[in-house]
Formats: sequence, C-alpha cells, structure tokens
Amino acid sequence: QAQLVESGGGLVQAGDSLRLSCAASGRTFSSVVMGWFRQAPGKEREFVANISWKDGSTYYARSMKGRFTISGDTAKRTVFLQVNSLKPEDTAVYYCAATLGTGKWDYWGQGTQVTVSS
Repeated sequence: QAQLVESGGGLVQAGDSLRLSCAASGRTFSSVVMGWFRQAPGKEREFVANISWKDGSTYYARSMKGRFTISGDTAKRTVFLQVNSLKPEDTAVYYCAATLGTGKWDYWGQGTQVTVSS
C-alpha cells in the first residue's frame, strides 16, 4: 500500500521554528523525488520545495527561499521541511508528495496543519 505520512504540524507562535516530516512506505518508497506543498485557507495549493533521492539536489519556489529548508533521509525515504521565523501567513495545510518519475506527482499525503499565531 502506497502511503505518505506527514507529522510535525501544530500551533506555534510567530517567530518560532518547526520541522515537518514525511515518511514514505509501500509503493512510494520507490519515489525518485519528494516534495512539499502547502495550501492556505481560501488559496490554491502551492509548491514549496522538492528533493531528489538520486543526488540529493533540492529546488525551492522562489518565494520560499531563505526560511524553508528541505532535507531527507535517503535510506528511509523520509523528507523533512524546516521552517524558521514562522509568520502568520505561513498558516496552511502542508502536504508531502512523491513522484515515481512519471512527470507528475503520483502520491500525496493527507496533510498536516500548521497554524501560526501572531
């Protein structure tokens, strides 16, 4: 069974840091790239960052550079998202996704809520 399980979300205060985790299992363990997206209330889902398991290379959305850091454990197919200096506008459901190299995101996690209070 293909599964992506996110964890690490919660209610934090502005200025805090948070680290989200996403563990792949089943079919998703064969993913070549994993990434993070987020969806704020009333807005479309937006890309945050991704990491390649082949060479560890990372890619960020331009607006996410600086406070967001993606990393991963290749052997465990677990991806992390470190977010520093959180702002209320970072409040969103954060989703993990994985691709098997098909040119699209093949699997999605259920999402983890991050709420930043001012």
